Parts: sequence; structure tokens; C-alpha cells
Amino acid sequence: MFEAEVNPEKIDKVDLVVSIPSYKEADSISFPVKMADEGLKKYFPGKSSVIINCDNNSPDGTKEAFLDTPTSAPKIYISTPPAVMGKGNNFKNLFKKIVELQAEAVVVVDADLKSITPEWIKHLGEPLFNDFSYVAPLYVRHKYDGTITNSIAYPLTRALYSRRVRQPIGGDFGFSGALAKIYLESKIWDKATSNFGIDIWMTTLAFNDGAPICQSFMGRPKIHRPKDPAAALGPMFREVVGTLFAMMKNFENFWLKTKYSKPTSIYGFGLGEREEPPKVDVNTDKLLESFHKGFDQYGEIWQQILTSDVYQKLLEIKGMRKLVFTFPTDLWARILYDMAIAFRDADLEKDLIMDSLIPLYFGKTLSFIKKTGKMSILQAEEEIEEDCMVFEKTKPYLVNRWNEGK
Repeated sequence: MFEAEVNPEKIDKVDLVVSIPSYKEADSISFPVKMADEGLKKYFPGKSSVIINCDNNSPDGTKEAFLDTPTSAPKIYISTPPAVMGKGNNFKNLFKKIVELQAEAVVVVDADLKSITPEWIKHLGEPLFNDFSYVAPLYVRHKYDGTITNSIAYPLTRALYSRRVRQPIGGDFGFSGALAKIYLESKIWDKATSNFGIDIWMTTLAFNDGAPICQSFMGRPKIHRPKDPAAALGPMFREVVGTLFAMMKNFENFWLKTKYSKPTSIYGFGLGEREEPPKVDVNTDKLLESFHKGFDQYGEIWQQILTSDVYQKLLEIKGMRKLVFTFPTDLWARILYDMAIAFRDADLEKDLIMDSLIPLYFGKTLSFIKKTGKMSILQAEEEIEEDCMVFEKTKPYLVNRWNEGK
């Protein structure tokens, strides 16, 4: 029988919430719940707290696995109605509950985390009681884990909003109760936000609300279910990048005026390479094949969306063999900027624009893998930082095209 909320201890007011969004995580959710409970007990003994599982009515027993995990802290289970899916819809339930509970601070962690420690709750929660409103994570990730972040979300948000937040879609973060109210009342919401677009939506709103933001060192690599960047992306790519593009129109008055990015405050100690994250295997042949297939499938669309100079440069790299393949970052930045303008003007179906970007993303990913193959994680990070500087230097191209097209 469906229950929208299970609140065994009738909790109605707390200082601190730890939330774990989920869908079909019965086999993994107990571990982050235990770590969250230990973190609350050890680092926030003077704060009233609750652990909330925001779920999509999982059919695999996620609710039971969550509620049956022994904890000192009380727990609340909240679910979307049957057939209402999406991570964003889970968060909408969470925002409502936070406002109801009058919580001062909220920490969110992924349900599939294998590397979470009690300290993660401290790192994400403590800044919220020290004048910060939004806390993004900093952790060591394998250089090929999170390629959407590395090649799109991080460089694009940094160039647009002039804030250096390394993990704008990190999945593990903290935010204030006051910001939860702003999220709940926001009129900017669509289908993509209801799903995987939610993380970048929250980060972008925090940027544009002027919320005090920091990044917090997590102390361990992020270990979760790794995904091969060459694997089928499905709706996630479309929803994350589509939300990023859609919000450019909402906040154009802000980002059209910004120039170079500023560092974001860092909370906690330095991040080392003492513990290596698990290896991510990548099928580079598949990346190249997908890139080449894109010309047959989307060549006409690219010609319509991209400026003639950008399209000509794309044709130049088409014939490169895998051994010498390279995808220049300034070309990649201009492609994303051209795509964002096409998305705004919507002369083509938006899902088609997003799908046409995927083979190009595969090409850029292959280029990054070839360039960083023999590099350490920290050296690969320096390459990503250089890519971001290219995005910032190329931003006048976006501003000029954006204003011309109005």
C-alpha cells in the first residue's frame, strides 16, 4: 500500500536534516544511512536532527531497507506518488519538508555511495552553521569519472557565472533552510528539472541568489557506481545540459555582465592523492565511432546550428585517425555556445539539439582521454583548469552571438 510519508517518531521540528534521494537503492542505501547517523552523533550532538529518504516509490524494497537500518537519529521516509518519477521530484518533496521542519541546515548524499564516512556529514554540514548557505563537495575522482562535469558543467558554469565550483552536479552537497525556501518558491521548473537537471538547477539558483557558497574537502575519493563515458547516456545528458542551457535565458542579465571567474571559498583541509579512486575503463574505439556516426546522423543539424567557421573546423578534425585525434578546447567552447543559442531560439526540437551534441561530447571526451592518458589525477585536473580558462577567454564570442540573435 502506498504511503506518501512514514514518520514513526512524529518529528515536526529539527536543526539539521540529512537527506538521501533514491530510486531502487535497496541494496546500497543502508551504508550511507549508517554513516550519516554516525556523523550526526559524532559531530552534531547538540543539534536536533533527522535522516530523510526521498524516494520514487521504489518497487525493490528501498523503503524497508531504509527504515529497517538501525540508527540513533530518527528517520522519515517520503515518496512521490506511484508513476511520478525523477530525482527533481524527490527534491521538491524534500524542500517542502525542510520548510515544514524549519530546519536550519540540510546535507544531501547519494544513495549509492561506497566511500562515505561520518566525516562527510561534518564537512558538508559544518559550514552551514558558519555563515555559508551552499556547500559543494571537493573530492578526488578518477580523471574519467564525471566527464559531463569536467567538459561541460564545470567550465560552462564557471565562464557564465564567474564562480569556480568544481562539482556543480556533485550529488553530495549542503544547503541552508533559507535556500530551501527559495528553491521551493522558484517559478523556474520544467520536466528536465524534475529529473536529473535538479543538481545544476540548485547550484545555478544559489549562484544567482548571491548565496554565500563554499567548497568543502571530503577527505576521500568519491566511490560509487562508475559509468563508462562511452556508454549510452540516455536522458541524463539531455536533462543536465538542457537545464544548464535553459537557465542561461533566465539569468542572462547576470551572466552577460560577468567577465573572469573568482575563486570560491574552501572549507577544510587540503586534498591529496593519498587514496586512489577506482579505475574507470573507457571504450575509446566506441567514442571515436560515435563521433564519426554523428556526421551522418546530425551533420545537417550541425551545419544549421554552428557558425560556418566552427563547422569548418569540425570537418577538419573529422578525418583524424585515433592515434592523432585531438579536439581543441576553443572549438568545443564555441560549439557549446552555439548550441546554447540554438536551444534558446528553439528553431529545432530541443531534444534533437541535445541529442546532436552527444557525438561531439564523445569526441571531446576521447581527446581528453588521449591527452591525459599518462597523467596523474592532479595533472589531469590542471588540464581541466586550463580548459576552463579557454572557456572564459572565448566568452565574448557567446556574448556577441547571444546579443545579435535577440
